[in-house]
Amino acid sequence: MDLFDALLNRRSIRKYLDKEIPKETINKLLKSAMYAPSAMNNQAWQFIVINQREKLDAIFKVIPQEMLKTAKIAILICGDLNLEKNIDYIEQNCSAATQNLMLCAHGLGLGSCWIGVYPVKETISDLQKLFNLPEFVVPISLVSLGYPAEHPVAEERFKTEKVHFNKW
Repeated sequence: MDLFDALLNRRSIRKYLDKEIPKETINKLLKSAMYAPSAMNNQAWQFIVINQREKLDAIFKVIPQEMLKTAKIAILICGDLNLEKNIDYIEQNCSAATQNLMLCAHGLGLGSCWIGVYPVKETISDLQKLFNLPEFVVPISLVSLGYPAEHPVAEERFKTEKVHFNKW
């Protein structure tokens, strides 16, 4: 798949087929996330792979997003404050990892949807409890994954009026 085409045609997928995702595919997703750029190359991220239906259902009680009902897995991307002291960098770094993961998913024929977690304090706290995270591990984003049961079409988003050269 051409990278430019992947960037322009990846869409959020909210309905998934009842088809398991192989472990090798999950490892590729995680590897792609870990190859994201990070501030000062600290790589201050941790990943929780959720592949048990009971846990996915428990997440739905915290974050009632319909795509969790049919997702085969979800990956919780977390920032590790023991590795990076600045929460602002962790948010940026984990967002880059999230984007890499989602582009890899698209390239592998999977659908994904980014579910925001940070900076919603109650959601962060609930997920920390649900996954028994140490207090220095902060959930930043959650990505639902599965084989797509829908195929939304990308709309044109390039708008020249949003581009400025050298000044506003």
